[in-house]
Amino acid sequence: MTPPRTTIPLGVVAGKPSAEALAQLDRHWRWRHVMLAPHRLGFLLAMVVLVASGVWWALVQLDRSTGWLGLAWALPPPLVHAAVMVFGFIPLFFSGFLFTAGPKWLGVDPLPPQALRGPLLAQAVGWLLWLAGAHLHAVVALAGLALAWGGLVAMTLQFWGRVRLSEAQDQLHARVIAGACTLGAISVGGLWLSLAWGAPALARVWVFSGLWGFVVVVYVTVAHRMIPFFTSSAMPMVQAWRPFWVLWLMLGAALLQVLAAWLDWAGVPASAAGPAWGFAHGALQLVVGGVLVWLAWVWGLVQSLKNRLLAMLHIGFLWLGVAFLIGGMSQWLAWGLGMGALGLGALHALTMGCLASLMLAMVTRVSCGHSGRALVADRIAWTLFWLLQAATLLRIAAAVPGVPGVALPWLLLLAAGLWAGTMGAWGVRLGRWYGCLRADGRPG
Repeated sequence: MTPPRTTIPLGVVAGKPSAEALAQLDRHWRWRHVMLAPHRLGFLLAMVVLVASGVWWALVQLDRSTGWLGLAWALPPPLVHAAVMVFGFIPLFFSGFLFTAGPKWLGVDPLPPQALRGPLLAQAVGWLLWLAGAHLHAVVALAGLALAWGGLVAMTLQFWGRVRLSEAQDQLHARVIAGACTLGAISVGGLWLSLAWGAPALARVWVFSGLWGFVVVVYVTVAHRMIPFFTSSAMPMVQAWRPFWVLWLMLGAALLQVLAAWLDWAGVPASAAGPAWGFAHGALQLVVGGVLVWLAWVWGLVQSLKNRLLAMLHIGFLWLGVAFLIGGMSQWLAWGLGMGALGLGALHALTMGCLASLMLAMVTRVSCGHSGRALVADRIAWTLFWLLQAATLLRIAAAVPGVPGVALPWLLLLAAGLWAGTMGAWGVRLGRWYGCLRADGRPG
């Protein structure tokens, strides 16, 4: 049987598709085009979960503010929200990077998209069931969570398989990421078991363990490898500088937060050792935050402002340092004044400011490059990026106690609505690219 034509028509001029060949390209969105490359499948499914979860959370905030929807709950809303935001779409975005850039790092053959279809579809369907089950029945949510866990485990094993085949000299970044994915799978499993046993407080600890030990570790590892490279490539006057002590510092800071989550669950802050731990934890976060802000400067934050796509990456990384600084101040306020009020501000500086900004920048860059478009942040991408910054600031403001003249539920609704609108516009735009052939007629 002859397979459907997904490559360019014959006709090449100077190594590039001819005008006639480009004119004959299939310009329609088709599922078979999604299966042409791993990043297409992973990114598209990530966009589905991202947009669905964003709209869902905006509707939840609307219901909290007005009571119009009368939503019923089978699971605690904050836990449902935290789990899907940490484990839902981000690992699917990771898959697009790990099975596109990862094999190049490791010097091994990439997996065909068909090998990834089952694990990635399981994660996407599982997280959509998780959201539905949060309102219908806990059994539905747990079934979805189990399906998503199975998909993440399979994806992790597939990436470990690429690592084991590698004979590359430098495997550090890939092995750190593979280890983080393993911790992510363990965390999702721990979340499932905690909910099945009726222990929501323990479930929350597993979500935070996954956030810091899985998601943040992957982010900082990729940032350490790629941000200096991208900057020096686009701006030759900026030298690529990435000493390994910087990577160890970021990894150590992330694992410190995992430890803090478990100590908090164990009741250490309320024990006799609580004041000493609160002071030390706050001091460590302030030191790490200061170093990361300095690192953002050294990596070319100011110089990157001349290039929008680079600026998005550098501003996203800057948010990581800001998140640690806010977290440190929150710990010290709790230690000195008993005011532990900025914790949610630090959390959203990390998740919305850092992780989401880097996600938007990196996914846009990869999507442009692999769809035959220029590696630039056009007016639409740049506008969406700044709308995301506005949503982040609104959410941080909502975490500050006693802001005069501010109605907290409406501020949360505004932040959630802006997030949903921004991610929705971005997801629909790029989602179309993944189902269409490259604009330059090349394969991939």
